[in-house]
Amino acid sequence: MKKLQYSAIALALTAILSTPPVFAEREADRFNLQTQQIQGQSGTVAMTIEQAMAHQDWLGRQPELAYWSADSQSLIYQRKQAGNELRDWHQVRIENGQSTQVALNDLDDVGAAEQVFSADRKFAGWIFEGNVFVKSLSDGKISQLTRSNDNRMALQFLNDGRVAWRQGWDFYAVDLNSGLQVQLASLKLEDAPTAPAAPQGYLAEEQHKLIKFVALEHKNSVDLYQQQEALRKANNTVAVAPVYLGKDKQISDAALSPDGSKLVLALGAKTRWNDERDIMPNYITGNGDIAAQPVRRRVNDQKPEPEQFFLVDLVTAEAKELKQDVLSGFDEDVLASVKAENAKRDGKTYKSEKKPRAITLINDWSWDQSAIRWNADGSQVALMLKAWDNKDRWLTTVDFKKAGFVEQHRLHDEAWINYDFNNFGWAYDNQLYFLSEQSGYSHLYLKPLKGEAKKLTSGSFEVSQPVLSKDRRSVYYRANVQHPGIYNVYKVALDSGKTTALTQLSGNLTFKLSPDEQKLLVRYSTSLLPEELYVMENQPSAPLKRLTYTVSKELQNMALQAPQVVAVPSSHGKAPVYAKLYLPKDYKQGEKRRAVIFNHGAGYLQNSDLGWSSYFREFFFHNLLTQKGYVVLDMDYRASKGYGRDWRTAIYRQMGTPEIEDLADGVNWLVDNAHVDRARIGTYGGSYGGFMTFMAMFKQPELFKAGSALRPVGDWAYYNHPYTANILNTPDVDPIAYERSSPIYFTEGLKGQLLINSPMVDDNVFFQDSVRIVQRLIEHEINSFETAIFPVEPHGFRQPSSWLDEYRRIEKLFDRTL
Repeated sequence: MKKLQYSAIALALTAILSTPPVFAEREADRFNLQTQQIQGQSGTVAMTIEQAMAHQDWLGRQPELAYWSADSQSLIYQRKQAGNELRDWHQVRIENGQSTQVALNDLDDVGAAEQVFSADRKFAGWIFEGNVFVKSLSDGKISQLTRSNDNRMALQFLNDGRVAWRQGWDFYAVDLNSGLQVQLASLKLEDAPTAPAAPQGYLAEEQHKLIKFVALEHKNSVDLYQQQEALRKANNTVAVAPVYLGKDKQISDAALSPDGSKLVLALGAKTRWNDERDIMPNYITGNGDIAAQPVRRRVNDQKPEPEQFFLVDLVTAEAKELKQDVLSGFDEDVLASVKAENAKRDGKTYKSEKKPRAITLINDWSWDQSAIRWNADGSQVALMLKAWDNKDRWLTTVDFKKAGFVEQHRLHDEAWINYDFNNFGWAYDNQLYFLSEQSGYSHLYLKPLKGEAKKLTSGSFEVSQPVLSKDRRSVYYRANVQHPGIYNVYKVALDSGKTTALTQLSGNLTFKLSPDEQKLLVRYSTSLLPEELYVMENQPSAPLKRLTYTVSKELQNMALQAPQVVAVPSSHGKAPVYAKLYLPKDYKQGEKRRAVIFNHGAGYLQNSDLGWSSYFREFFFHNLLTQKGYVVLDMDYRASKGYGRDWRTAIYRQMGTPEIEDLADGVNWLVDNAHVDRARIGTYGGSYGGFMTFMAMFKQPELFKAGSALRPVGDWAYYNHPYTANILNTPDVDPIAYERSSPIYFTEGLKGQLLINSPMVDDNVFFQDSVRIVQRLIEHEINSFETAIFPVEPHGFRQPSSWLDEYRRIEKLFDRTL
């Protein structure tokens, strides 16, 4: 077979990324660390499977959940205690790097990751254990404003200096000078009370005419109701009038305007997250009984849950519905072609018709902010809405006079709207900034309320994590500009579009801007260095100062190989498939090598980057395999994150087809470039990777001699709605997509050796998936498979003994068959 050729840029990048020692020395110089600490190549201790699967404490217990103090002088982070699952908080001073553990009685004083600031930046506020705290930044004085067991959230400073929060669906504000606490709004999920009704019907009317006592009682109740209503309107010391939204409803979100005069809320029908039949047996319980544990619904059973949107005037307690019919495409039959294809297969004809679509607030998995965003003075509000069918996203504002939506931007995708890259907010001059994949990659846009959106970033890379500056004229963001697997921090001026690179690192990172915007917290990692905390001045290419170093001596001494990142040419597109490559020493010597291809989970996840992998056990396992002479390839197959919209949506209505084509390209590349024997290649992976193992072993049985599927999806109709309906629509609408994409329809194709590893209390991918696959294989009279069950484990294993058992079985499978 003719060897596939790299593009010039792929060759250059591969050359750079294939030389870990040089990379390590460059980073060591930058951070004033020893090469061994970052690269690990000088370690001498060989990896063992027992060490690889040991409790992760042995890595060193890296920092978690880091955030800035309100005065920008220190960082607060969590670190796990050794030997248990508890966490301690630590505070490290920026000036000297000194870190101290925060005592339990001081935890209320160190702020919170979600702290907020007053408009004049004189005060910071946060919530600790459900209670509200405010700090004066001039003198450092901290005041506790509430003390109860109630849970408060959505803290904000109002324009008049008061601090406001939500408690249940009641909103409160407190004056920092007087201490007066006022209830601003009370949202009631019940029907509004009315004045006692006049008698209706013959008997009631006669009763009121004939019995004076009955008539008097009715009059007294009417008088009292009218007096209370008049008192509420005339006297501003009386509690706020409730807003009644109707019974059998539920609020998904509500946001208070900065002037405290209005609310915008999303309201839907009251629903349950599951049905009584949605249970999972748990065989290992404390009392010895079998527990029927409740679990989520299957996508097959989920029905649309549309929402209504209301503008609430808190002065009059009046709620006006914001009509959705002004949204372009609100009644389009966007699935008409899909429905027609399915109907035709069944010998039927589908007739398309327009009708309102179910629309909700968007739920972005990548950020924790509300999809209802007020501007600074409360004169405008923006909402991001999404169709239940996942094909449209609308960014809207509200016309307060007409109580209606004003569409600012529509993003339509024939496949599905990404559940990432939906960040938005208010920039200077009441302009909206937002992320959109409309160009094929997530980029930043700026839009005036009356006018066209302007694209601020451009290129074959993804922009994420936008952070607006205090003056609202710049946005900081994270992007993989120079290579899909290398992330850095950038800043763009919103008026000119001028972009500045603030970091030039060669790994993976996330960042937080300090409250005074003078510094950046950088959480940075490389292939061999777990994530640590660094700080830098807010200047281009400023040096990084390391604040934590938690890598254990055991990890430092381990002889680990940093994988090369290679670009595997694709036979199904112009873009290569980026992959991590692990090579044994002298891999071209002797007979052709055995090889293993690892399939990462989640589908939409990036694993072939230059940072520390969340699959660290697999990273260690791959090092172990190279010690035994294996070649290992870890591919970011189509559907993976970091490569743009087309890469992400290639699996639309055909999960398990593009990905397996990419695995086939990986096999060919290994044979042509890595001295691998085509007849001795195996594959494995968990969750989505387990699904891929099934599809490869069932649909292309000649590709791999052996495979292990961990916690695998066997039938997508049994998986959850939020993930699956994006890619395959729903089973009632698109059964073709489910039958095309579910391994259970292809089990008869198995020829190689298959190991199925399934946790029994997995509330993500149900154990039932594996049970049904096994029964199908039995009915096919196929005996080239075996199963291993893990009675106490959920989707993500918790017990080191389970990890060890699982990977010993995988190792034995490959050693025996390859």
